[in-house]
Formats: sequence, structure tokens, C-alpha cells
Amino acid sequence: MVKKYKKTSIHNDLFRIIEAKHHDPFKVLGLDEKNKLIRLFLPYAEDVFLLTSENKKEPVKRLPDSDFFEWQGDISQLDSHFQLSWTDKSGYEHNGYYPYTFEPQISDFDLHLFTEGKLLQCYNVLGSHAIEVDGIKGTLFSTWAPNAERVSVIADFNQWDGRTHPMRARGGSGVWELFIPGIEAGSVYKYEILNRNTGELLEKIDPYSNQYEYRPATASITTDKDDFQWQDNDWLATRKEDNWQHSPMSVYELHLGSWQRSDKGQFLNYRELAHRLVDYIKPLGFTHIELLPITEHPLDGSWGYQATGYFAPSSRFGSINDFKYFVNYCHQYHIGVLVDWVPAHFPKDSHGLAKYDGSALYEHEDPRLGEHQDWGTLIYNLGRNEVKNFLFSSALFWLDKFHIDGLRVDAVASMLYLDYSREEGQWLPNKHGGNENLEAIDFIKELNHHTHVEYPGTLVIAEESTSWPQVTRPSWLGGLGFTMKWNMGWMHDILNYMQMDPIHRHYHHDKLTFGLLYSFSENFMLPFSHDEVVHGKGSMLGKMPGDDWQQFANLRLLYTFMFTYPGKKLLFMGSEFAQRAEWNFDQELQWYELGSDSHRGVKDLVTQLNKLYTQIPALHYYDFDPQGFDWVDCHDSAQSILIYQRNGPNDSVIIVLNFTPVIRKNYRIGVPFDGHYEELLNSDSSYYNGSNTGNDHPIISEPTPWMDREHSINITLPPLAGLIIRKID
Repeated sequence: MVKKYKKTSIHNDLFRIIEAKHHDPFKVLGLDEKNKLIRLFLPYAEDVFLLTSENKKEPVKRLPDSDFFEWQGDISQLDSHFQLSWTDKSGYEHNGYYPYTFEPQISDFDLHLFTEGKLLQCYNVLGSHAIEVDGIKGTLFSTWAPNAERVSVIADFNQWDGRTHPMRARGGSGVWELFIPGIEAGSVYKYEILNRNTGELLEKIDPYSNQYEYRPATASITTDKDDFQWQDNDWLATRKEDNWQHSPMSVYELHLGSWQRSDKGQFLNYRELAHRLVDYIKPLGFTHIELLPITEHPLDGSWGYQATGYFAPSSRFGSINDFKYFVNYCHQYHIGVLVDWVPAHFPKDSHGLAKYDGSALYEHEDPRLGEHQDWGTLIYNLGRNEVKNFLFSSALFWLDKFHIDGLRVDAVASMLYLDYSREEGQWLPNKHGGNENLEAIDFIKELNHHTHVEYPGTLVIAEESTSWPQVTRPSWLGGLGFTMKWNMGWMHDILNYMQMDPIHRHYHHDKLTFGLLYSFSENFMLPFSHDEVVHGKGSMLGKMPGDDWQQFANLRLLYTFMFTYPGKKLLFMGSEFAQRAEWNFDQELQWYELGSDSHRGVKDLVTQLNKLYTQIPALHYYDFDPQGFDWVDCHDSAQSILIYQRNGPNDSVIIVLNFTPVIRKNYRIGVPFDGHYEELLNSDSSYYNGSNTGNDHPIISEPTPWMDREHSINITLPPLAGLIIRKID
């Protein structure tokens, strides 16, 4: 007990400090001008001294039967921030400034913006930041916990004792903060939160932290000031002015943990991954890479889609500066970097956002709104301004601090519909009685507005699998405002078609043609993503029917179709060389397969398709515009042949696809002009390990009207193959 203050007005405050229940320790600790004394609370101290301006040690007396210490003297001679020297029970000497002498560091205006959901660069305010206050270096800690009675910084520097560094409550904002002098980068910490209603005591990560411990450890880590020297100014300037709608975009999607590993099977560092990736990707011709989520996450098996650290690249692959190096290096070699970002849900891990201050803070209280039944995760409460601010700030953080070129937003459909994957009675309708999630819709529109205004030239791409209208149209036209949307309908139709035995394909010809009815209703990206090569679905090669030769031929045909079809392109790692096995997140790709002519042939075909797609405007300029596409013949279902023309501002090419293993000789097709034509690409070429059936150069047109065209050419169609044909000037 504290005998000296037993009958004084400060008695209750002192006991609240002892019991670690005080919401404003600055009221009790530090300089007490009323009583003209300095009061300290140091649970592990044996002897305490006050360092004077003359560097002398003035003893500070312990209050009887307590861990409080007091010094009385001429306080007018003291600096506003005084230093202490104290020894603990082991005899170790501690020196430093006392934290409870510093004024609040977060401005009232920033707190107001935060509560309004408009502090867009919140990552510069909340979290832990190396700062200097009145010439004194240290770290400012802050977090949002409005239902807490007390929040403390617990760390390796205070024996993880919540009594030692209680934080200051910033009024009705729900924000708690504390500047601790002398704390440098590399300190491991968490927040200890006492719920004011239940008395529950929780240990939580800092949601705004920029670095976390290597899993399975979960604590946050303080970081230093940003001193990375970027060298991608030319890239950023070009990106800002680039017309992405008319530019080629071919994306290589990958999971960093299983693309390549060290000889011992360990994760590679971001820096080594940068060099290996650029060396591999650049010759292949992809314009961008897309990383499965690299936000910090506790479970490898979630692939990053159940994140706990929305402002930190995963420590599995290195530090913050290591990841900045990764992005910087890719940009120097003209490769854009996209990252998967997950605002739809978060995991229930006890150290994370779930019940963060003992209440449903980031999530909904009602499980009919707040829980994803499919994934066992929690849904963000987008009706709270502070939660929206958290997510807005996270999105902008990656574009700002890491120069990321765009975000692929995961599971948008699950955000848009209140009854997503729910049975009757398991969901709550909106205020109009419908199943639309009005709060999520408003959030998405505002998110896309902020990203496009703050960082013009960056992309926000929706993984959205329903028929929701105007996903990629501006919000002021009633759309959601995304730049692009994955074309899931096309992907499912085409894979379903390609998995059929060719003898049955003529019954399902409409699966090839149906997509053109809606192909230009959105800005579509064509994805053959990670989702199509896991959970028993088999690899891209494994989906193809027939014997070994037919499987490879079918896959080459499929890729020729994708790269010539309207829309930007995305291909998951391993698919570019036809990996046989399904993707396994726990081991690297089967690179040894590139020793096979068949696998190497697929890789060479993808390289050539990327080259033609990026260099020929007809194949990319009007990806989102119907003037870039004309059917030549979509009716030959009997022979499973498809012919169309892709148009650019000043050029055009003809694509002929034969979806059967039958060679079609003397097959006449209409062409737009008379003259000489050439095969730009034949997926059956021996160069790609095909049978090398094709056409001599040049192919001379005849004045024979065909397929509503005045001229035509007579060609041989190779089996299970695609041709790209162009008129020779």
C-alpha cells in the first residue's frame, strides 16, 4: 500500500497506477507542479537518481512499501525533460529521459480527421515512429482502442510488464499514445489492453506496425526513419503519364515463398528474389509481376490472404528496405509490381485485430454480418469511419512507401453481397431490404477515388466473379471505380471447354463465343491464376485432355487464344512452362521440367506471345474497345474452328484457332485486303515442340469473296493449334 498518501486526494490515482488501470498516467507521474515534486513509478528499480544539469546524481526516495519514487527540491532549476539513472535488482544501470514529461504528439486535427475517416496517410500518425521531440530521440507509440480502460506498451525493454509504460488516452478519439525516449529501431513490442467493461486483459500487435517478428512469433518491431534511396523516378513519371487502357499489360502472378527457394529449401530474401525474378521475367516478356499477398500473416497455408499486418511486408523474406529494393530493382528493369490486397476479411488470431480492445472493434458484433463462414475469418465493419480509415491508409501506404504500381483487391464479390455464401436466415438485409452491402459499396467507391487521385497511373483491379454492373466504370457514372476486373466468366467457360475431349467440343462451341457478348462491358483482365491450379483442380497442363502430345498442344492453343483475345493478361507461375503438378505453396516450382523439350516449348511460346502482344498494337491497343475486334467466322462449330481479327489504330492481325487434333487442309478464310500474308506465329511449330504443320511463306490472297470479305486465302490449319496471320506490307 501507499502509506504516505492514504488520506490525500491523489490516493486513488496512485492505486490506479499500481493496479495498471489509469487512463492518464501523465496526471500522476512526472512533474507535479502543485506539490513541487517529481513522481516516478519504476517497478523494477532498486536505486534511483535524478541527473541534474551539472550531471550530478540526486537520490530519489522510494515511497514506503511501493514502487513509487519522489524527489523534492527546486523544480524551477530542472529541465522540462529530466534524466534518470537507476539500477535494477540485477545491478544493471539504466539511463534515460523519463517518458511522462512530454506533451501529446498527435495533433487534435489529425485525431479529428481519423474519427471522420479522412486521415488518409494515417500510417504516418498511428503505429510506432522514430521521432525527435525537443531534441530528444525516441519512438512514438499509438494505437486505437476506444473500449480500453488502459493501454500499455509492453516490450523487451520493460520486461513485458504493462505497469511500466501505460499510455495516454486522447479523449473521445479512442487513440492512445506514448513517446518513449531512447527506444531505437529493432525493439520488439506489443500493446497490453485492459477492457473497461469486462476487465479482460489482452496482448495485441500494433496494427499499424511496419515490421513484425518472423513467424511463429508475432510481436511488432520498431523501425527507423525512412532513408531508402529510390532510383525509379523515370518509371514513376512515365507511369503517371501512361495511358494504361491502350498499353500492353501481361502479368506474371507469383507466390514468393514457392517460386524459388534456397538450396536448403529456405525462403529467399527480397533482394535475391528481385535479381532472380528480373533475370527470368525480362526475357519472357511479361510487363508486370503480381505478388500474392506479402502483407504480414501468421499462417503459411493462407498464402497471405489472412493478414494481420496491413502495413508491413512479410518478415519471411526480409526487412522493409529489402522489399523497397525489390520494387526499385524491378522498376529499373521496367517491370511493374502489383500486390494482392485483402480488405474483405481478417483472421481470428488472438494477437491480431479480432476483439482488439476486448470488443468487436474492427469487425461486426453480429456474426451474420461479421463472420465469413467459408474461410473462418472476420469481416471488417465498414460502417465505422476509423475502420475505413485503416483500410484506406493501408492501400495508400503500399502505393506511397513502396511505389507499388497497383492493387489487386481480393474477394470483392464477398464484400458486395450481404448474403454471400449464406443460407436463408444467416444474413441481414440492408435498410432497403436488399442483399447489397451499402457500406461496402461506399467504401469501394471511396477507396478507388482516393487511390486514383493520390497516385494517378496506379491500378486497382477487382477480383469480382458476379454480374455486378459497372465495376470498372467511374463512381460518378454509378460505377465502383475499379480500373480493371478479372474476367472470371471467360476463364471458367474456356477452361471448361478445353477440358473436354475434342470430339465433343463442337457441341459446346458457344463457350468460345459467348464472352464477346459482354467482353467490352468492363475493362477486363484474363486470369489463369493460382486459384485454378490448387485444391485438386490440377495444373494447367493436367486439365488438358488426351495423350501427352495432345495435352501440350492443347495448352499451347489455349495460351494463343488468351494472348490474342481482348483483355489484359495474367498467368500464374509454373503455368508458363506447363508444370505438371498442382501448385504446392510449401515447395518451389518444378524447375527441372525445363530440361524437357515439351515444357521448354511452352515457355518459348509464351515468350513469343508476350513479344507479339506487347509489340503489335492490334493485339493490345483496343483491349477494352469493340473497335479492336471483328469476327471473321464464329460459326464453324462442326469443325471447332474460330477465326477473328484484332485491330489497332493502323494495323490488324487475323487469328485462326483449330480446337481439334485434325489437320484442316485447303481451309479458306476471308481477309480484309488483297496481297501477301505471313504466319507471325504457329503454336504447332517445331520451335515449340509441335508437329510443324503450317503454311509456306508468303500466303497469297485470291480475289475470291469469303466470309463477307472480298478477298480470301487458302491455308492449312495445324492440329490443336493457333495461327496469328498478318498482311505483309
